[in-house]
Amino acid sequence: MGSDRVLVCIPTYNERDNLSATVERLRAACPEVDVLVIDDGSPDGTGELADDLARGDDRVNVLHRTEKSGLGTAYVTGFGWGLERGYDVLVEMDADGSHQPEELPRLLDALASSGASASPAADVVLGSRWVEGGVLRNWPRSRLLLSRGGNAYVRLVLGLPLRDATGGFRAYRAEVLRKLALDAVASQGYCFQVDLAWQAWRSGFSVVEVPITFIERTAGTSKMSRAIVAEAFWRVTWWGVRSRPAAVRDRLRARKAGLPPEGASNN
Repeated sequence: MGSDRVLVCIPTYNERDNLSATVERLRAACPEVDVLVIDDGSPDGTGELADDLARGDDRVNVLHRTEKSGLGTAYVTGFGWGLERGYDVLVEMDADGSHQPEELPRLLDALASSGASASPAADVVLGSRWVEGGVLRNWPRSRLLLSRGGNAYVRLVLGLPLRDATGGFRAYRAEVLRKLALDAVASQGYCFQVDLAWQAWRSGFSVVEVPITFIERTAGTSKMSRAIVAEAFWRVTWWGVRSRPAAVRDRLRARKAGLPPEGASNN
């Protein structure tokens, strides 16, 4: 990424058993990036551990929130912190070891080049489990079916041409996040990932996917719940219903003008 300043945002809630290893691996793999841990008042002492890590490394920073307020608001808070301090690239990554820090350079390289010599640089890069080369390890069949089905539903309802819109390992150029009006993002759970990818794509930004290896956590408890799944289902459905008339109008206008529909260049 050359001279770009990169901030990796890591939200935490009860991740004491995983955080140290994740941060250490990240700092070893990408010593030039900065880290921001956003802790939601973890009762297991994750916040205190994060403070210890920050005292030993001036590239590690910590934000403390007083209660568990949702993944979406944690990332919005982290992104705002990074944008205020002039970072050029902001990255999402889980603390639980499911995302491999050693693969972050692959995402950052894709921001510099979309993979074709004549193509412009990408604006958003998603680490994808469901493109060629993506790998899943130790995932229960129920989670696999939920992810596959959820992403298929997103493509069907929103027309979003992505294989893995729900994944949480991704990199954004700062200008994308500035344009997306983060304060208006209402999604609290994992639907936040779909929300931002869809908004970026609809806004005309280049969104690309690169394969990653996703490994199910070995310590701690997954934050996935029925409430999170339900939120994602009804929000995606509502967005699809609300956007359908506008999408039809855009396609009709494009057809009359002999132009490709909005977003067609981002496949």
